[in-house]
Amino acid sequence: MRRRSLAPLLAVGVTAMLAPALATSTATAAAAATPSTATPSAAKGALDRYVQQKPQWKRCQADSPAEFECAKIKVPLDYRAPAGKRIDLAISRIKSTAPGKRHGVLLSNPGGPGGSGLYMPLGMQEELPKSAQQKYDLIGFDPRGVGQSSPVSCGLGSKEQTWLRPYKKETFDKDVAWARDLAQKCKKKAGDRLPHITTRNTARDMDLLRAILGEKKISYVGYSYGTYLGTVYTQLFPGRTDRFVLDSAVDPARAWRGMIQWWAEGAEPAFDRWTEWAAERSGKYGLGDTPKKVDRTLWDLVAQADEKPIKLEGRSVSGDDVRSGMRQGVFTPKEATDGVVELKKAAAGKPVSGKKLAPFARSEGTTGATAAAAEEPADNGSASFWSVVCGDNSAAWSRDPESYRRDAIKDKGRYPLFGDFASNIKPCAFWGKSAEPATKVNNKADALIVQNEWDPQTPLPSGQALHADLKGSKMLTVLGGEGHAVYPNGNACTDGTVNTYLLTGTLPAKDVTCKAKADSHAAERKNQKRDLLPGSPLPQRAPDRF
Repeated sequence: MRRRSLAPLLAVGVTAMLAPALATSTATAAAAATPSTATPSAAKGALDRYVQQKPQWKRCQADSPAEFECAKIKVPLDYRAPAGKRIDLAISRIKSTAPGKRHGVLLSNPGGPGGSGLYMPLGMQEELPKSAQQKYDLIGFDPRGVGQSSPVSCGLGSKEQTWLRPYKKETFDKDVAWARDLAQKCKKKAGDRLPHITTRNTARDMDLLRAILGEKKISYVGYSYGTYLGTVYTQLFPGRTDRFVLDSAVDPARAWRGMIQWWAEGAEPAFDRWTEWAAERSGKYGLGDTPKKVDRTLWDLVAQADEKPIKLEGRSVSGDDVRSGMRQGVFTPKEATDGVVELKKAAAGKPVSGKKLAPFARSEGTTGATAAAAEEPADNGSASFWSVVCGDNSAAWSRDPESYRRDAIKDKGRYPLFGDFASNIKPCAFWGKSAEPATKVNNKADALIVQNEWDPQTPLPSGQALHADLKGSKMLTVLGGEGHAVYPNGNACTDGTVNTYLLTGTLPAKDVTCKAKADSHAAERKNQKRDLLPGSPLPQRAPDRF
């Protein structure tokens, strides 16, 4: 069986008018979502042809479990013109194991933008308790433009997809040219489609899928970028949300340049925590017996690699590679420490453990650059990523290349580990204007926001910001929790809170704080089977994605 890995038209009023409703009660549902100036009949007719689709379910692959079924449905490319061009949406399901106890459907998204979710039901089947599998049909889908859902391509080569680039005065003009050329390639090859590959349209696809499945509401589990997708759904369709779990949350106000910059901001406190952790264990690791000495050890390696790249498994590691690798390493202090110990050995010309050097063994910004399957475009991950990151909110991206130079210089000083990588110029500087305004989130939909205290990718303040925007939400914070993505983590407090919500629909009476087990994240990563599952949420494998 093919294994999947992971690695975010119009104003809201018109969107609501076009929102799909149940085939059995289209007019009623449309009336609830339609502004007073529109008529239920107008909303009813716009998408009826789509709502009436009957998915032709069949076994996904010959060697996949028989209960894992796939189908394709059609959705409008442009929701402003539903009678126009249509694209495919690949969907999947594992039906409830106890129809008599069935509550509804549970959709999921692993992150991205550009992450395939078609195989998520298999991952959820492993992760959810049996009682939850009785409650729900587990529904997966590749977001529009991704994987098997009419995948987009910009015709990019592998080098063009390396996008997290350090700022250097002597290479900045080349970085500007790269960003401009990538945007132009995308416009030339897929310019008629890319403006419609957005989070808002994917949320509309989710609601159309809801209608096709005959459901009044959906439940949802989303990780990282998937939290933003779920949040946008709550804003566009607040009356159709049931039980929403948003794990490792994106701050909607920072989509998307601000969220990428948060990778640099989040790395600094995680780095400081690492220096303390390693100093406390200096007898074992020998990196220094104070945080200041540990800090010096790392920056001495950066300086050494800048002067003469370190040879590592057949490639040369520069100081910039050390910095970007360390941003990944500090997701978990032990992994960072193991990596730096091995890097020191490599710098001294000694044999090393390649497994422990994983964060430094490849360039930042290249994960997810290739497609998950041969029949998909090789650059599908990158093309769909930029479609969303640039198209969701073009106003967040300056059109002045010099502003990126200034920001990169400033942020390298403020966040020396990764600030210039995060703030350097991106293709969005040359992208087209968004087809509609960015989504402003402010609603009372129920949701459970789940967050690790030590998550450099979507830092704790990001989850807290979403919590403030979703007035009906409660927040579960794992004190001492490490890394990106929480549920499930084997912690009775954390897993129990999420499971109770999914099973009963009742949020905790107040925000919940759980304490992480000692080395819980490292143990989970080592022992859980999630890293072997297709579509399972392990964002550590995609540090250049959400």
